[in-house]
Amino acid sequence: MPHLADTSSVILLFSIPAVWRVTHLLWGEDGPGDIVVRVRRLAGNGFFGRILDCFYCLSLWVAIPFAFAIGGSWSEQVITWFGLSGGAILLERLTTREVVPSTHTQTTENANVVLR
Repeated sequence: MPHLADTSSVILLFSIPAVWRVTHLLWGEDGPGDIVVRVRRLAGNGFFGRILDCFYCLSLWVAIPFAFAIGGSWSEQVITWFGLSGGAILLERLTTREVVPSTHTQTTENANVVLR
């Protein structure tokens, strides 16, 4: 029979991708029948619109109900809340194929060369 700690670890382990999935759906996908993109348009530029525009901010809000469901005491819920959001952010960074600009800069020696 599994121990309670083992069950909690499994629940936490599956909650991180669940928080990422819901956050990613609300933040960057159209959803079935374009329903999610319609919700983002309705949110506009107000408070909710700004939350939906920022993956990091949105992951904090999405993680709240998960944290309340998983955490026991108040302190466990707060730690779980930040942990779930942080885990979702890490997953987003790992799955994003964003091209990072080159950090190679021109030296001052080459910058002073005049082409004739």
